[in-house]
Amino acid sequence: MPLDAWLPVGYKLPDGAKVRVAVSEGVNWQICETHGGGRALVVQHELASRWIDAGLITEGPIRFFDFGNQQYGAIACGADQVLCPIVEGNSPDTKAEALSFALALKATRDIDSDSPLQDALYVEKISRLLPTYSITARTDDDVVLGYWLTGGATVSAKSFRRLRQTMSWLSASHLQEVVQAGGFEVAEVIPADRSRSLPSRPDNKQAERTDRKEEPRDQQHASKAFELAGRPDLAAFFNEHIVDIIQNRDRYKALGIEFPSAIVLHGPPGCGKTFAVERLIDFLGWPSFQIDASSVASPYIHETSKKVAEVFDKAMENAPSVLVIDEMEAFLADRETGSGHHRVEEVAEFLRRIPEAAKNDVLIVAMTNRVDMIDPAILRRGRFDHVVNVDFASEVEVLSLLEKLLSTLPKEDDVDPTPFAQELAGRPLSDVAFVVREGARLAARAGKDRLDQDSLLTAMHAAPAREREGAKRHPIGFIR
Repeated sequence: MPLDAWLPVGYKLPDGAKVRVAVSEGVNWQICETHGGGRALVVQHELASRWIDAGLITEGPIRFFDFGNQQYGAIACGADQVLCPIVEGNSPDTKAEALSFALALKATRDIDSDSPLQDALYVEKISRLLPTYSITARTDDDVVLGYWLTGGATVSAKSFRRLRQTMSWLSASHLQEVVQAGGFEVAEVIPADRSRSLPSRPDNKQAERTDRKEEPRDQQHASKAFELAGRPDLAAFFNEHIVDIIQNRDRYKALGIEFPSAIVLHGPPGCGKTFAVERLIDFLGWPSFQIDASSVASPYIHETSKKVAEVFDKAMENAPSVLVIDEMEAFLADRETGSGHHRVEEVAEFLRRIPEAAKNDVLIVAMTNRVDMIDPAILRRGRFDHVVNVDFASEVEVLSLLEKLLSTLPKEDDVDPTPFAQELAGRPLSDVAFVVREGARLAARAGKDRLDQDSLLTAMHAAPAREREGAKRHPIGFIR
């Protein structure tokens, strides 16, 4: 349905552009097509004045005029300049287009650090995102950038792995440049850009590895540390045994260490194993693959082993990559328990594939709640060198996670996470996240626009600890 244009067809704006039809509008603004293929932003005087007062725009680019009993401001743009609401924008086709938006976002935030931008108007001509001040909950800027770059997907620009998978046409290094231009750090290890040729031809695989070795180290990735809110010990383990080896491959290779060894994370449900692995995958920026009961288990003989082999093959074809084995006790239970020939076959498939995958730049991370059930042959060194116990969080770890979660929410000045950390210590990290989420829900339900201490206290009292048998607190540790 055509919009009811504020200005008649052919109306001449102060800079000479002639109005054709209205294509988009809000309460106090309208975007029109102009003759010649360009666009013009027409805004009511009150909104334009607010932009000027905030320093987002000067009176030079915007021209004021009267029409009827209203005063408007107008900015006319050429056919090659983007002018549209962020929510209606298409994904960029080139690096230059992506970079222009990122720079506009950064320039806007340097001037106005508070106004929500998810409903803003992108005016490429002046390199600004002009907020419309609509009454909606604020969306984080990293999501705004990701939304624009992907053409409508709610992907955070900080989640480099997901962003790169969506924007596969742009190289990793160029995408990193765009994200950094928007004012965000890329914490992931940026893999070298290379062909994704299938490894069925050994000469292609060897050529890929040769190209990677010849690239200068500073072009492959920056040396950055992995961080994990609420789990400093686990983060330190990942940095020492995975990240440092990846970031300094030449040095390690000279001493006979080609690639990080496979690891097992074990501990009770809710202790943060899955969360930690997801953050590590985001940090590395590599494609990930998963083996779990829902994706590969089959009642037919040989079928499960076949599906497991296919996942390993895919991971190696897309190396460097991460292969996650979730609930590994479902596949790798002790063969001495007499679970049948098909189970023996599945364990044998893993025994063969795990060392092969590690040699082909596949990082294997397995998770289990029942490490005592796993076949000893799987856990021996050479397959899984490290078996890491991830138990319930201490008070210090819970406080760290609370501070991280609360930092992203609007909150009252009196919000103090310390008493919550004391109460939630020794409980699943999922309980910590629930209390913050439930507190925010209660605050919103009460008509508040900021999270307050009372809402958090009510949420915590509504989430008592659930009984668990045999639960004991232990620090991160290793099976020797």
